[in-house]
Amino acid sequence: MPISLTFTERAIPKSAEKEAGKRITAAFLKSHSLDGNQVMTPNVTCHINIISKDQSLSGGEPFTGAWIETKTPSFALCSRDVQENFFKDATDIIEELSKGSLQRKHIFSNAVHTVDGTWNMDGKAMTNEQLGEAISRG
Repeated sequence: MPISLTFTERAIPKSAEKEAGKRITAAFLKSHSLDGNQVMTPNVTCHINIISKDQSLSGGEPFTGAWIETKTPSFALCSRDVQENFFKDATDIIEELSKGSLQRKHIFSNAVHTVDGTWNMDGKAMTNEQLGEAISRG
C-alpha cells in the first residue's frame, strides 16, 4: 500500500526525509492495528518526492508545502477514527521534522482507494476478501 510523500525542497531537512517515511509508515500500520503483521509490514511502501519551490503552488503562487497520499484497498482508512488518527499522526510527524519551517496549514493529505480485485500483492491481483485472508495469516 504505497504512501507518497511530496515535499517542496527544504520543507524538511534532507536528513529527515527518510525518517518521515519510516515514521509515517509505522503510523499507518499502527492506525490499522497491524504493527508487526508479517504480511502487511513489507507491503506498506513509501516513496518520497522532492519538488522545487517553483513547482509547488498554492493559489497559483509559489509556496512551501508537504503532501501525504495513500493508495489502498477500500477497506483501509475506511473508519473515521482511523482516518483522523492516521492523518493527524502523519501531519504531526511532518510538522515536527520541519523544525518550525513548515506551517501545519501547508501539510495536505488524501487517500485514494483502488477498485476491488485490482490490488496486487506478490504478483497476483487480489480481491478485498483475499487480502483480508492474507492479512489475517500475518
